Amino acid sequence: MALQVGDVAPEFELPASSNRTVKLSDFRGKKKVLLAFYPFAFSPVCSLQLPGLQQSLDKFQALNTEVLGISVDSKHSSTAFAEHLKLDFPLVSDFNKETTAAYGVLREGGFAERALFVIDKEGRIAYAHVNAIGEVPDNAPVFEVLQQLP
Repeated sequence: MALQVGDVAPEFELPASSNRTVKLSDFRGKKKVLLAFYPFAFSPVCSLQLPGLQQSLDKFQALNTEVLGISVDSKHSSTAFAEHLKLDFPLVSDFNKETTAAYGVLREGGFAERALFVIDKEGRIAYAHVNAIGEVPDNAPVFEVLQQLP
């Protein structure tokens, strides 16, 4: 079962595109974080979902929010996908599937649900939503939550 609003967001330190490592606690006290879990790089719906986040990146940044895409793909696949989509936010590789499992969004087939989690500056989940696999997430409720958070 996916984590719920009010739960403490599990810590992670994972490799990401652009040869960087992302650690959730690096944002604590500084920025809100949107975790956008997606099933697979280069899949049709993911190829719509992530550009939708890119199109709204200025709005996320204006709300002091770091956007992170997460899948169980390798770091190399994540990097190639980020470059292919021309994303300005990192795609994080959870190749060992521990973070995806910790957030409760690891599907039986070994890949991530399509899910969005907003994490506040204190490290608690302020929004959690799991979409159907073929459904592109709606960012409007995410922005509503982000606007209410300090």
